[in-house]
Amino acid sequence: MTGALGPDAQPAEPRIQWREILRRAGWLESIGIVGVPAVTAIAFLAPWLTPFDPLQRVASAYLAPSGEHWFGTDEIGRDLFSRVLLGVHNTWVPGLAVIGFSLIVGSVLGLISGLIGGKLDLLIQRLTDLFLVLPATMVVLAVVATLGPGLVNTMIAIAIFWWPWYARISRDEIRRLRARPHVEAARIAGVRGLRLLLRYLLPGAVPALLIAATLDVANIVMTMSLLSFLGLGQPAPAPELGAMTARALDSLTVHWWLPILPAAAIFLLCLLANLAGDGIRAALRGA
Repeated sequence: MTGALGPDAQPAEPRIQWREILRRAGWLESIGIVGVPAVTAIAFLAPWLTPFDPLQRVASAYLAPSGEHWFGTDEIGRDLFSRVLLGVHNTWVPGLAVIGFSLIVGSVLGLISGLIGGKLDLLIQRLTDLFLVLPATMVVLAVVATLGPGLVNTMIAIAIFWWPWYARISRDEIRRLRARPHVEAARIAGVRGLRLLLRYLLPGAVPALLIAATLDVANIVMTMSLLSFLGLGQPAPAPELGAMTARALDSLTVHWWLPILPAAAIFLLCLLANLAGDGIRAALRGA
Protein backbone atom coordinates (compact mmCIF):
# COMPACT_ATOMS: atom_id res chain seq x y z
CA MET A 1 0.00 0.00 0.00
CA THR A 2 1.47 3.36 -1.03
CA GLY A 3 2.41 5.65 1.87
CA ALA A 4 2.45 2.91 4.50
CA LEU A 5 5.00 3.39 7.23
CA GLY A 6 6.94 0.30 8.23
CA PRO A 7 9.29 -0.20 11.16
CA ASP A 8 12.31 0.81 9.13
CA ALA A 9 10.76 3.90 7.59
CA GLN A 10 12.20 7.27 8.43
CA PRO A 11 10.01 10.01 9.88
CA ALA A 12 8.82 12.52 7.32
CA GLU A 13 10.98 15.35 8.62
CA PRO A 14 12.68 17.62 6.06
CA ARG A 15 16.44 17.87 6.14
CA ILE A 16 17.76 21.40 6.04
CA GLN A 17 21.13 22.18 4.49
CA TRP A 18 23.36 24.97 5.79
CA ARG A 19 22.83 27.01 2.62
CA GLU A 20 19.08 26.78 3.11
CA ILE A 21 19.43 27.73 6.78
CA LEU A 22 21.39 30.88 5.87
CA ARG A 23 18.82 31.80 3.22
CA ARG A 24 15.94 31.48 5.65
CA ALA A 25 17.74 33.19 8.51
CA GLY A 26 18.43 36.50 6.79
CA TRP A 27 21.70 38.30 6.25
CA LEU A 28 22.07 39.75 9.76
CA GLU A 29 21.38 36.49 11.57
CA SER A 30 23.61 34.68 9.08
CA ILE A 31 26.50 36.74 10.42
CA GLY A 32 25.85 35.15 13.80
CA ILE A 33 25.49 31.64 12.38
CA VAL A 34 28.83 31.98 10.61
CA GLY A 35 30.42 34.01 13.39
CA VAL A 36 29.79 31.57 16.24
CA PRO A 37 31.87 28.73 14.69
CA ALA A 38 34.55 31.28 13.78
CA VAL A 39 34.68 32.64 17.34
CA THR A 40 34.74 29.07 18.67
CA ALA A 41 37.75 28.23 16.51
CA ILE A 42 39.53 31.44 17.55
CA ALA A 43 38.75 30.79 21.22
CA PHE A 44 40.20 27.28 21.11
CA LEU A 45 43.30 28.46 19.27
CA ALA A 46 43.72 31.69 21.26
CA PRO A 47 46.70 30.49 23.37
CA TRP A 48 48.63 30.00 20.13
CA LEU A 49 47.30 33.11 18.35
CA THR A 50 48.36 35.77 20.84
CA PRO A 51 51.06 37.98 19.28
CA PHE A 52 52.65 38.64 22.72
CA ASP A 53 52.79 36.85 26.03
CA PRO A 54 49.59 38.06 27.76
CA LEU A 55 51.13 37.69 31.22
CA GLN A 56 54.43 39.50 30.64
CA ARG A 57 55.31 43.15 30.18
CA VAL A 58 56.20 43.78 26.55
CA ALA A 59 56.18 47.61 26.29
CA SER A 60 55.60 50.80 28.23
CA ALA A 61 52.41 51.10 30.27
CA TYR A 62 49.31 52.83 28.95
CA LEU A 63 50.25 52.86 25.29
CA ALA A 64 47.27 53.78 23.13
CA PRO A 65 46.10 51.39 20.38
CA SER A 66 48.53 51.38 17.48
CA GLY A 67 49.79 49.27 14.64
CA GLU A 68 52.18 47.42 16.91
CA HIS A 69 49.77 46.97 19.82
CA TRP A 70 46.27 46.88 18.32
CA PHE A 71 44.49 47.34 21.65
CA GLY A 72 47.27 49.25 23.35
CA THR A 73 48.91 48.17 26.61
CA ASP A 74 47.62 48.02 30.17
CA GLU A 75 48.86 49.57 33.42
CA ILE A 76 51.79 47.13 33.57
CA GLY A 77 52.73 47.21 29.89
CA ARG A 78 51.12 43.94 28.82
CA ASP A 79 49.65 43.72 25.33
CA LEU A 80 45.89 44.22 25.74
CA PHE A 81 44.96 42.49 22.48
CA SER A 82 46.72 39.32 23.61
CA ARG A 83 44.96 39.51 26.98
CA VAL A 84 41.54 40.07 25.40
CA LEU A 85 42.14 37.17 23.01
CA LEU A 86 43.03 34.88 25.90
CA GLY A 87 40.09 36.33 27.84
CA VAL A 88 37.79 35.18 25.04
CA HIS A 89 39.31 31.73 25.42
CA ASN A 90 38.74 31.78 29.20
CA THR A 91 35.10 32.83 28.76
CA TRP A 92 33.87 31.19 25.56
CA VAL A 93 35.38 27.72 25.91
CA PRO A 94 34.21 27.18 29.53
CA GLY A 95 30.82 28.56 28.52
CA LEU A 96 30.50 25.95 25.78
CA ALA A 97 31.55 23.26 28.25
CA VAL A 98 28.82 24.35 30.67
CA ILE A 99 26.26 24.40 27.84
CA GLY A 100 27.35 20.94 26.69
CA PHE A 101 27.14 19.43 30.16
CA SER A 102 23.78 21.05 30.91
CA LEU A 103 22.41 20.06 27.51
CA ILE A 104 23.39 16.41 27.92
CA VAL A 105 22.13 16.05 31.50
CA GLY A 106 18.95 18.02 30.95
CA SER A 107 18.11 16.39 27.62
CA VAL A 108 18.61 12.86 28.95
CA LEU A 109 16.41 13.51 31.99
CA GLY A 110 13.80 15.22 29.84
CA LEU A 111 13.76 12.39 27.29
CA ILE A 112 13.35 9.81 30.04
CA SER A 113 10.62 11.87 31.67
CA GLY A 114 8.67 12.42 28.47
CA LEU A 115 9.04 8.88 27.15
CA ILE A 116 8.34 6.85 30.29
CA GLY A 117 5.92 9.16 32.09
CA GLY A 118 4.14 8.09 35.26
CA LYS A 119 5.76 8.48 38.69
CA LEU A 120 9.23 8.85 37.20
CA ASP A 121 8.03 11.78 35.11
CA LEU A 122 6.46 13.34 38.21
CA LEU A 123 9.67 12.91 40.22
CA ILE A 124 11.88 14.45 37.52
CA GLN A 125 9.47 17.35 37.02
CA ARG A 126 9.34 18.14 40.74
CA LEU A 127 13.16 18.11 40.83
CA THR A 128 13.25 20.37 37.78
CA ASP A 129 10.72 22.76 39.33
CA LEU A 130 12.81 22.95 42.49
CA PHE A 131 15.80 24.25 40.54
CA LEU A 132 13.74 26.53 38.29
CA VAL A 133 12.07 28.42 41.15
CA LEU A 134 15.38 29.28 42.78
CA PRO A 135 16.95 32.66 41.86
CA ALA A 136 19.73 31.14 39.76
CA THR A 137 22.07 34.13 39.64
CA MET A 138 21.96 34.70 43.39
CA VAL A 139 22.45 31.02 44.14
CA VAL A 140 25.35 30.79 41.68
CA LEU A 141 26.99 33.76 43.39
CA ALA A 142 26.52 32.06 46.76
CA VAL A 143 27.93 28.75 45.50
CA VAL A 144 31.00 30.38 43.95
CA ALA A 145 31.56 32.44 47.09
CA THR A 146 31.36 29.25 49.15
CA LEU A 147 33.62 27.14 46.92
CA GLY A 148 36.03 29.99 46.34
CA PRO A 149 37.04 31.94 43.21
CA GLY A 150 38.24 29.92 40.24
CA LEU A 151 37.22 28.82 36.78
CA VAL A 152 36.27 25.25 37.74
CA ASN A 153 34.15 26.42 40.68
CA THR A 154 32.41 28.94 38.45
CA MET A 155 31.61 26.28 35.85
CA ILE A 156 30.29 23.89 38.52
CA ALA A 157 28.06 26.56 40.07
CA ILE A 158 26.55 27.56 36.72
CA ALA A 159 26.08 24.01 35.42
CA ILE A 160 24.20 22.95 38.56
CA PHE A 161 21.43 25.42 37.81
CA TRP A 162 21.40 25.37 34.01
CA TRP A 163 20.32 21.82 33.11
CA PRO A 164 16.62 22.11 34.19
CA TRP A 165 15.80 24.35 31.24
CA TYR A 166 16.89 21.67 28.79
CA ALA A 167 15.08 18.99 30.77
CA ARG A 168 11.85 20.95 30.47
CA ILE A 169 12.31 21.63 26.76
CA SER A 170 13.19 18.03 25.83
CA ARG A 171 10.35 16.61 27.93
CA ASP A 172 7.78 18.93 26.33
CA GLU A 173 9.10 18.19 22.84
CA ILE A 174 8.95 14.43 23.39
CA ARG A 175 5.38 14.63 24.68
CA ARG A 176 4.41 16.74 21.67
CA LEU A 177 6.11 14.44 19.18
CA ARG A 178 4.55 11.30 20.65
CA ALA A 179 1.18 12.49 19.32
CA ARG A 180 2.48 13.08 15.77
CA PRO A 181 1.03 10.76 13.07
CA HIS A 182 4.37 9.35 11.92
CA VAL A 183 5.30 8.42 15.50
CA GLU A 184 1.91 6.81 16.11
CA ALA A 185 2.30 4.87 12.86
CA ALA A 186 5.76 3.68 13.89
CA ARG A 187 4.45 2.48 17.25
CA ILE A 188 1.61 0.61 15.57
CA ALA A 189 4.20 -0.96 13.25
CA GLY A 190 6.04 -2.32 16.28
CA VAL A 191 8.80 0.24 16.88
CA ARG A 192 9.46 0.54 20.61
CA GLY A 193 11.94 1.73 23.21
CA LEU A 194 15.35 3.07 22.25
CA ARG A 195 14.73 2.63 18.53
CA LEU A 196 11.59 4.77 18.71
CA LEU A 197 13.44 7.40 20.69
CA LEU A 198 16.52 7.63 18.47
CA ARG A 199 14.80 7.45 15.09
CA TYR A 200 11.48 9.18 15.59
CA LEU A 201 11.52 11.34 18.72
CA LEU A 202 15.03 12.65 19.28
CA PRO A 203 15.50 14.14 15.77
CA GLY A 204 12.33 16.15 16.24
CA ALA A 205 13.47 17.49 19.62
CA VAL A 206 16.92 18.54 18.43
CA PRO A 207 15.88 21.86 16.77
CA ALA A 208 14.29 23.25 19.95
CA LEU A 209 17.29 22.17 22.03
CA LEU A 210 19.72 23.61 19.47
CA ILE A 211 17.95 26.97 19.49
CA ALA A 212 17.87 27.07 23.30
CA ALA A 213 21.54 26.10 23.57
CA THR A 214 22.64 28.72 21.02
CA LEU A 215 20.70 31.48 22.76
CA ASP A 216 22.00 30.33 26.14
CA VAL A 217 25.61 30.88 25.10
CA ALA A 218 25.07 34.62 25.49
CA ASN A 219 23.55 34.11 28.94
CA ILE A 220 26.47 31.93 30.01
CA VAL A 221 28.99 34.49 28.73
CA MET A 222 27.21 37.26 30.63
CA THR A 223 27.02 35.18 33.82
CA MET A 224 30.69 34.21 33.71
CA SER A 225 31.68 37.79 32.92
CA LEU A 226 29.56 39.02 35.84
CA LEU A 227 31.24 36.61 38.23
CA SER A 228 34.71 37.63 37.06
CA PHE A 229 33.66 41.30 37.21
CA LEU A 230 32.78 40.77 40.89
CA GLY A 231 36.14 39.09 41.53
CA LEU A 232 34.80 35.52 41.67
CA GLY A 233 36.54 34.26 38.54
CA GLN A 234 40.13 33.23 38.03
CA PRO A 235 42.66 35.00 40.24
CA ALA A 236 44.96 37.62 38.70
CA PRO A 237 46.94 37.80 36.51
CA ALA A 238 44.79 35.36 34.45
CA PRO A 239 43.00 37.47 31.81
CA GLU A 240 39.21 37.39 32.07
CA LEU A 241 37.04 39.88 30.21
CA GLY A 242 34.85 40.81 33.17
CA ALA A 243 37.75 41.20 35.58
CA MET A 244 39.74 43.26 33.06
CA THR A 245 36.77 45.60 32.66
CA ALA A 246 36.27 45.94 36.42
CA ARG A 247 39.92 46.66 37.21
CA ALA A 248 40.17 49.40 34.58
CA LEU A 249 36.94 51.30 35.26
CA ASP A 250 38.85 54.04 37.08
CA SER A 251 40.84 54.66 33.89
CA LEU A 252 37.78 55.12 31.67
CA THR A 253 38.17 58.86 31.13
CA VAL A 254 41.96 58.74 30.71
CA HIS A 255 42.88 55.38 29.20
CA TRP A 256 39.53 54.49 27.63
CA TRP A 257 40.74 51.38 25.82
CA LEU A 258 41.47 49.45 29.03
CA PRO A 259 37.81 48.96 30.12
CA ILE A 260 36.08 49.56 26.78
CA LEU A 261 37.79 46.94 24.61
CA PRO A 262 37.28 43.96 26.99
CA ALA A 263 33.67 45.05 27.48
CA ALA A 264 33.27 45.34 23.72
CA ALA A 265 34.51 41.76 23.37
CA ILE A 266 31.82 40.59 25.80
CA PHE A 267 29.20 42.52 23.83
CA LEU A 268 30.39 41.04 20.52
CA LEU A 269 30.33 37.48 21.87
CA CYS A 270 26.78 37.90 23.20
CA LEU A 271 25.62 39.61 20.00
CA LEU A 272 26.92 36.83 17.75
CA ALA A 273 25.36 34.15 19.96
CA ASN A 274 21.97 35.89 19.98
CA LEU A 275 22.06 36.47 16.22
CA ALA A 276 22.92 32.80 15.66
CA GLY A 277 20.08 31.68 17.92
CA ASP A 278 17.57 33.98 16.20
CA GLY A 279 18.78 32.84 12.78
CA ILE A 280 18.53 29.14 13.57
CA ARG A 281 15.09 29.67 15.08
CA ALA A 282 13.91 31.49 11.97
CA ALA A 283 15.43 28.85 9.68
CA LEU A 284 13.88 25.94 11.53
CA ARG A 285 10.47 27.53 12.09
CA GLY A 286 7.93 25.27 10.50
CA ALA A 287 10.54 22.68 9.47
